[in-house]
Amino acid sequence: MFRRLVPRLCAAAEVERFTEEYDVVIVGGGPAGLCAAIRLKQLAGSNADNLRVALVEKGSTIGAHTLSGACIEPRTLEEFLPEYKEDGTFGKTAVTTDSFHYLTKGGNFKSPILPPTLQNHGNYIVSLGDVCRWLGEKAESMGVEVFCGFAAAEPQYGDNGALEGVQLNDVGINKKGEKGPQFEPGMILKARQTVFAEGCRGSVTKKLEEKFKLREAGNFQTYGLGVKEVWEVPEGKFEPGRIIHTAGWPLTAEEGHDNTYGGSWMYHYGDNLMSVGFVTGLDYKNPYTRPYMEFQKWKTHPFVRSFFADCKPISYGARTLVEGGLAAQPKLTFPGGVLIGDCAGFLNLPKIKGTHSAMKSGTLAAEAIWEQHYAKNPEDKPDYGAETTLYPKKFRSSWLYDELHMVRNVRQVFAKNFITGMLYTGVTCMVTKGMEPTTLPHHAPDHKCTLPASQCKPIEYPKPDGTLTFDLLTNHSRSGTAHNADQPAHLKLKNREVASDVNQKLYDGPEGRYCPAQVYEWVEKDGKKELIINAQNCLHCKACDIKDPTQNINWCVPEGGGGPNYNASM
Repeated sequence: MFRRLVPRLCAAAEVERFTEEYDVVIVGGGPAGLCAAIRLKQLAGSNADNLRVALVEKGSTIGAHTLSGACIEPRTLEEFLPEYKEDGTFGKTAVTTDSFHYLTKGGNFKSPILPPTLQNHGNYIVSLGDVCRWLGEKAESMGVEVFCGFAAAEPQYGDNGALEGVQLNDVGINKKGEKGPQFEPGMILKARQTVFAEGCRGSVTKKLEEKFKLREAGNFQTYGLGVKEVWEVPEGKFEPGRIIHTAGWPLTAEEGHDNTYGGSWMYHYGDNLMSVGFVTGLDYKNPYTRPYMEFQKWKTHPFVRSFFADCKPISYGARTLVEGGLAAQPKLTFPGGVLIGDCAGFLNLPKIKGTHSAMKSGTLAAEAIWEQHYAKNPEDKPDYGAETTLYPKKFRSSWLYDELHMVRNVRQVFAKNFITGMLYTGVTCMVTKGMEPTTLPHHAPDHKCTLPASQCKPIEYPKPDGTLTFDLLTNHSRSGTAHNADQPAHLKLKNREVASDVNQKLYDGPEGRYCPAQVYEWVEKDGKKELIINAQNCLHCKACDIKDPTQNINWCVPEGGGGPNYNASM
């Protein structure tokens, strides 16, 4: 698969690693990374063969780890891949109706007007994994070297400290940390520019933020956890293109919440499919909150329940999303690389959309890399480790910056009061258009928002009935998740005693509640509760890395190819 392999001895690890050199290496095969790869090849034109671009994706295939609602705005595709409309490779259902409902415990209030951010005329409901598979095929046809099942594990630095690529994960190490008979050291992909499109809370991106100080003090991201199901809808009930969003119940005070942010979606699309999901802001305070069960409880609301009659569940998944907007973005460039997509925080929260913005960030980064380093003389290769300073300039002069700037304070206002947040969103989108003189800071990192269990009341959740609501493992079986069982756990406790002596005693062991995959379990051992990690269940959502109140869990990449295998409906 890899060509022109050059052996190089890595003395520090005393292992021989192969090194392959590229002009640009892209880490992550989601919409941002794929659009960056395609745009680079477009710009290279007749010199495309001389611009060597590789894309590595940790999922078993392109789209295997891709999860979203997804109602996408096609603006970026129309700009650089206008043929998407006529191409039938991926299914797209045009939006026909929009509605927004505020739920109380037994009531349903439909909004008489929709703010522009929730008006979806001209948008499409899709399987984002399907879109990525289409983009992947297009990238390969243009000469991008796409490698699935390879996880980027470590950044590689030159003698001057600048980034010069990534090292892929070693494979064939058993649970004891020993090299097995199938051991293969991870290759080094050396690049003049490395584009990080790892998605939300990227594991290598975390290291780069620390190394290059990409976040100033007080500049942190805030997240949500989205849990999704896909259902088959019988004829007669299916309404292609219908969109419903809700807020309010069950994230209300009467259910044990204190101004918890969140809401739901329901989309009818494709061949009689219904995408339903629920997002819970991870700055919630009550450690007894279970985002997965909030979703199950939401389905029992009288208004919501009616849509599920005679329907059949077929798929399940979960992922975190970046909610902080422009106020939570890190520095986008550093010597040798750039950040794009969700790992850079480009999601537009009020629109409940991040695909068009991720794609645009990818094309902007590609244009900046080409124009700054290659356009004058494609034959003259730039030095390793140069910083693409043109990228943030292009971003700030783009429609994407204007769009995110307008709504830059929305999440911060929601954090103060949910109702005020809804009112403010309408005002800023329809009246002030983001002309407020200040940018509000976010109130606190999500993990610091969790209160001690002694200050909160346990939350009651309905017992799963197996028809409308499901226990976690039953739903998990619909995600296609699989990992090599004989490998070290990729979810690493920095200090096992902290889990027992702090998280368990102070927060009543929240690990098993915020995780949507039953990775974490508390068991009694020698009179003391011990945290067990079922790493094979991991959906790669990163909620544990984000929400753990003591930041004691470090999510690292497992062997490439492991994790969920979301099907075409997701």
